[in-house]
Formats: sequence, structure tokens, C-alpha cells
Amino acid sequence: MAVRPIVTYNDPVLTQVAIPVSKDMVELGVFIADMFETMDHAKGLGLAAPQVGQSIRLFVMDADGLDEENPADSTPIGRRVVINPEIISESQETVTFEEGCLSLPELRDQVSRANEVTVRFQDEHFASHEMTLRGWTARVFLHEYDHLEGILFIDRISAFKRALHKTRLASINANEVDAGYEIAPKPSNS
Repeated sequence: MAVRPIVTYNDPVLTQVAIPVSKDMVELGVFIADMFETMDHAKGLGLAAPQVGQSIRLFVMDADGLDEENPADSTPIGRRVVINPEIISESQETVTFEEGCLSLPELRDQVSRANEVTVRFQDEHFASHEMTLRGWTARVFLHEYDHLEGILFIDRISAFKRALHKTRLASINANEVDAGYEIAPKPSNS
């Protein structure tokens, strides 16, 4: 297992729609182990493959226990590998809560997301799963799913609110932040 550097704001891989993962992907097990190691090292709740420079439809997450006040409001699913996810449906009920992202170190803002989502995905053995997630688990799933669609949480806030983060985004883009974990170098064209 190895900790991989995390790609940050303005890296082109973060704006691409990721490609499906196939069963014959070379060293998939090693990649998944590295993803969990990187997520844990960075103290994240989830980590999508594009965040470590791989534009494939895979993420890992561990969001159980986040809703300590109302544990019944969240769906526990444990440490989970999610491959080739699909959103089947989202509730009309939304919840606004502060989010952060490992690809946007030290930047947080309020984001509205569906409180309940029904999803379909494959695990690391390519077994299919369909489940309905609520609360924190749904939020983390949707946040990581966005990464596979080339969307960052700041794309879900108003232009005015994004403008308020202009200085922080410039610092992140220039790799002038102390994230507490290794940041990937920027491609020369960004």
C-alpha cells in the first residue's frame, strides 16, 4: 500500500467525466488499497480516483458514524469501494450542510444535496449492489459521485460565493497551501 499525492483545484483530471472500470484493470486491488491508504492518511471521508489522477469511475468512502446526534438518519454501509456507480433516484428533500474536499484544502462552504438517494454500483469483486442511502452517507456518496462527473462542490455554490473564495482558490491552484498531505504537482498547462 502507498499513499498517493492528491490532485487539487484546476487540474484538468478533476473536470473530466471518468471512464468505466473494467474487470481486467491491471492491479485494481493495489489501486484500491492505495486509495484507502490515501483517504485515511488525509483524514478524508471519501476519495475518488480522479483525485489521485486516474479518470476512472471508482471511489472509496467511510462515512459511518458521522450523524452522531441522529444515527437513524444516516445509512451505515461501512468502508466501501464503489465502482461504476449510477444514481437511480434522488429525494426532493434536500439538506444544506458545510462540505470540504481533499482537492480543495482548507476551503469549506454550504452545499445543498438530496437527503436520500437510491444508487447502483459494483464492489471490488464486481458484484452489483443497489441501495437507498440517507443523511451523511448519501451526502458523501453524492460528493464522490460528482468527482466522477467532473464536478467539484464549489461548482454547486453560487458564483457570488465562489468569488468570495477567489484568493483561497488561487493559493490552492499555486500549491501554496499546507494540506497536511501530499499534493500532486500541477500539469505544466494549468
